[in-house]
Amino acid sequence: MTPETLTATLPAVPLTIEGASALHQMVRLRRPAWRALAADVRSGIIDEAVSALGEMERAEAGGQSAIYSLLGHKGDLLLVHFRRSFEELNRAQTELARLRLSDYLEPATSYVSMVELGLYESTAKVYGALAARGVQPFSEEWDREIESVLERQRQAMAPRLWPEIPSAKHICFYPMDRKRGESVNWYRESMSDRQRMMHEHGMIGRRYAGAVKQIITGSIGFDDWEWGVDLFADDPLVFKKLIYEMRFDEVSAVYALFGSFHVGLRLPVADLPGYLKV
Repeated sequence: MTPETLTATLPAVPLTIEGASALHQMVRLRRPAWRALAADVRSGIIDEAVSALGEMERAEAGGQSAIYSLLGHKGDLLLVHFRRSFEELNRAQTELARLRLSDYLEPATSYVSMVELGLYESTAKVYGALAARGVQPFSEEWDREIESVLERQRQAMAPRLWPEIPSAKHICFYPMDRKRGESVNWYRESMSDRQRMMHEHGMIGRRYAGAVKQIITGSIGFDDWEWGVDLFADDPLVFKKLIYEMRFDEVSAVYALFGSFHVGLRLPVADLPGYLKV
């Protein structure tokens, strides 16, 4: 098989590296039931919640949680959890459910995903180099070379794969898909075209690097959309400007579909008693 023929048979899937597991929980506070409680009962419930959630709020090697007060009708609180594994996410969810406060929190929606970094540029280089050497896709040698590249990238990108939740005042979370079927299909475009479009898309985001922190999580096979996007900023206007500008680039204008947006303000656990005050 010639290098040209081999190149034509290369996988269409870009390489990715994954890190922290993520769970977003949107909940509503059952205010009538909460108000109906005696003051001393509410106080005891709040003390228990502050103690448990305070532990989860502290950034550790195993992960971190944060609470946000949501704007609008889609919920009252957003709880964001980053952990080392799905098992640890499940533990965090279970610990929250065991709190007496959970009796007064009604689930609105949730989202399960995993921090993901797409490696379009590295993918093109390594696939091309292997093709030039005549290495057969998915052979033992191919798999060894790919894993070597991925491991180097995991080491280099560790801070992005295992992030702390930014301390910014505001959050904007939304899920998204790439269009497939009908008139356009992202997954039928060539690797080189997808790489080009993603590079152009990323260049817009880089211009906002000092004003917003972005964490992309992959959710194919985990939830109803393909990716989740968390944006963190002290000025919420940055969300509008960044997302609006990105709508004009090719990858968003032609291939993107967006789910519901959730926007909220950071609610430190120390401020939870004031939030829950009747």
